[in-house]
Amino acid sequence: MPNVRSTYTDAVGFFGRTTPEELVAAFGSPLYVYSEDMLRARCREMKALSSHPGFFVNYSAKANTNLSLLRIVREEGLVVDAMSPGEIHVNKAAGFTPDQILYVCNNVSEAELANAVSHGLLVSVDSLAQLDTLGRVNRGGKVMVRFNPGIGAGHHQKVVTAGKATKFGVDPSDASLAELRAILAKHDMTLVGINQHIGSLFLEPEGYVAAAEFLLSVAEKFDTVEVIDFGGGFGIPYRKYEDQPRLDLAATAERLHALISGWSERTGYKGRFYIEPGRYVVAECGLLLGTVHATKHNGPTRYVGTDLGFNVLARPMMYDAHHDIEVYRTGGTPDAALHPQTVVGNICESGDIMAKERQLPAIQEGDILGVLDAGAYGYAMSSTYNQRLRPAEVLIGLDGQPRLIRRREELSDLMQLFPDA
Repeated sequence: MPNVRSTYTDAVGFFGRTTPEELVAAFGSPLYVYSEDMLRARCREMKALSSHPGFFVNYSAKANTNLSLLRIVREEGLVVDAMSPGEIHVNKAAGFTPDQILYVCNNVSEAELANAVSHGLLVSVDSLAQLDTLGRVNRGGKVMVRFNPGIGAGHHQKVVTAGKATKFGVDPSDASLAELRAILAKHDMTLVGINQHIGSLFLEPEGYVAAAEFLLSVAEKFDTVEVIDFGGGFGIPYRKYEDQPRLDLAATAERLHALISGWSERTGYKGRFYIEPGRYVVAECGLLLGTVHATKHNGPTRYVGTDLGFNVLARPMMYDAHHDIEVYRTGGTPDAALHPQTVVGNICESGDIMAKERQLPAIQEGDILGVLDAGAYGYAMSSTYNQRLRPAEVLIGLDGQPRLIRRREELSDLMQLFPDA
């Protein structure tokens, strides 16, 4: 039912057979809410980017590692990556088998590399030094190497993951490739995979396709490659209330499929191609609910005080990221009159701002706010700063009914790691 500001969630039927007010009453505030229907739809959109028989979608688990969501991703036929022992553990608990998990790491210990090898995972290393370290614990084994294509992309400098100004990847120069071959020979290892990642949140396919072309040129320098991972970064429109265009999936699919099919035909390649989306798969299926507890003016600024601190959603503070905000009120009706308001949280930091001078309907104490597109890098980056408890997570199933998929933290959880507590 339409509320004060709910056009988007109304249009997509996000809340199913329940409402924001009912969810907060049942599960508390703040609260992460996910749509199973939307999650499955995004998985299928990524899978449809190519019909090539060797094409796979490799979900970037760092975006969201909720066990229930991972199980849905697996059911939809995606494979998964891991970037830490913890992600290996959770991915396996979700039912992924070792051949479905790619270990993509950087700057890790010999023990961590050995752990990944012990699980039977293909490991992607980020530097020649790490390749040498892996060789000591996986002599005669297979390896994947991440290259830096020199092309970066992203909505913020902190998420650009290629180019000369980033820490990621191996330089593809002739000198580096010669050293790489020497290290492989030293440890009798076989290079079976290459990968890259240019950055996050691209909404035009040109840069991604150009980087993919680069990676294919690297693949032609090795005759043992079986896996080519083009990386992720597929963007979503965070400014839905400004009618921001979506990534043109049809154009992306046309260019990507033509590239890999044509290259395979020309070279005789029979291996696998991966793309590695994280945000695109889970961002839009997640929404963060919070409650307004205070409003006030400081000078000309109207502040809306909520329980939505950067401990529960760090992206606005960390990346100056924009998230659209909806407003729900018991008995509320649509309100088209907008006013500049600054939405802040309950953390003792001046930077605890969810939205600055945002044009929104007049917000009242007791209102519930919905922060859209919070499914990626939301709960995954949350913390207990100020000893605030992490929120619960709820999934709206295909039947439209909510179910708890992670309980809210309790005060006792804060004491679990102290031996003398």
